[in-house]
Amino acid sequence: MQYTELIKTALDYIEQNLKANITSEELAQMANYSTYHYYRLFSSVMGSSVASYILKRRLDHALAEIAGGRKAIDVVLEYGFDTYAGFYKAFVKMYGCSPKKYLSIYQEHKPKKPEVVIMYTDKELRKILENWSIEKNLPIIGAHMADGAKTSGNVWRVGNDYILKTGSREKLIKNIKISKALHKQGFVSSLPVLTKTGDEYLNQKEPFVLTQGLKGNPLTKSDRFGDSRIKFGEEYGRSIARLHKALKSIQKDILPDEVNIYENVTSWVLPNVKQQNIQWDMGIDDSFFDGFIEYFGKLYDKLPKQLIHRDPNPSNILFDGDKISGFIDFDLSEVNIRLWDVCYCATGILSESSEDAYEKWLDILEGILHGYDLEGKLTPEEKQAVFYVICSIQMICIAYFEKHDMYKELAKTNRQMLNFIIQNKEKIENIFK
Repeated sequence: MQYTELIKTALDYIEQNLKANITSEELAQMANYSTYHYYRLFSSVMGSSVASYILKRRLDHALAEIAGGRKAIDVVLEYGFDTYAGFYKAFVKMYGCSPKKYLSIYQEHKPKKPEVVIMYTDKELRKILENWSIEKNLPIIGAHMADGAKTSGNVWRVGNDYILKTGSREKLIKNIKISKALHKQGFVSSLPVLTKTGDEYLNQKEPFVLTQGLKGNPLTKSDRFGDSRIKFGEEYGRSIARLHKALKSIQKDILPDEVNIYENVTSWVLPNVKQQNIQWDMGIDDSFFDGFIEYFGKLYDKLPKQLIHRDPNPSNILFDGDKISGFIDFDLSEVNIRLWDVCYCATGILSESSEDAYEKWLDILEGILHGYDLEGKLTPEEKQAVFYVICSIQMICIAYFEKHDMYKELAKTNRQMLNFIIQNKEKIENIFK
């Protein structure tokens, strides 16, 4: 965790010296690292360069002081901008609208200091692995998807046979329970490797679990969007339906939380997206939001609910050849509408595509839906609700990502996705007609 403490120290220093000239070289010297190494470390932890992070914090604090009644030109000069025009240009690039428009939408602005993700050195991870009776000096790498994208900051592949993971104790325990229950049902699952003391996980301040790795890898982007995209889509759908049958059979043993997506979206997500619609000039007509509330509200209580995976994005679904070999990462499992998993798998695939591949995604969505329907039989209400569930997922992502500085680009991507989905409402609704 030494990396984490280094970055925390840097963030505190930046926060206290926003009105001074701060450079990457200065922060690197404080940490006793080369500028190049420090730059890479900071970017990997915070999701942005040192300069971009400092600019964002200055914009946030300057806007807060302007909103509090101080004269704008005095504030921006104090925060290192040569002119108000320079501040204005940087603000519009960062927030998509003028400071005045932003404050008219949100009424106020309170700069919130980002949290730092805990980072572990190779030496620290090897010390943790000493708690298990496995071969020493196995290579430790961050878990990656088949196409090279990083899946998480708290998961590591250990050799060829193991996965090391940390997170909240509650989520780790739930994941273990589901894996064991699925194993009893005959599903391939990531069973925990017992520690030297016979425990299923390492019980310390930051708990760790070591699990057996599953055979297979996530499907590559080229395969997902290739000529066999409909066939692979059907495989996703069929496998999610089979997973749901197994999860339903163990639901009473897990005691999961139950979530009302319609209530969550309409209470805080949708109002936030309406604000972003104005802020970023997304161009979504108010009739979309009104129609969403009306029509999804009529369907929601009729949609089947059960224990679901909740996060079946492409990196959590493993293929062995052209067949799915297993699902991983049940941390977020909950009782929810079962249609969530079907649609989340589809939107996860869309989020990893380029805009020029969006049209191909409609074929993939059709394959996923028909695959699930063949194995799990969607109800008439579920078929009618597909568009609204997909939009719910997109709006949740937009609202969540925009709140976190390191996910700003993801927020932008999901805004583009929502626009595309709304523009193709008729095509999505015609899939089952």
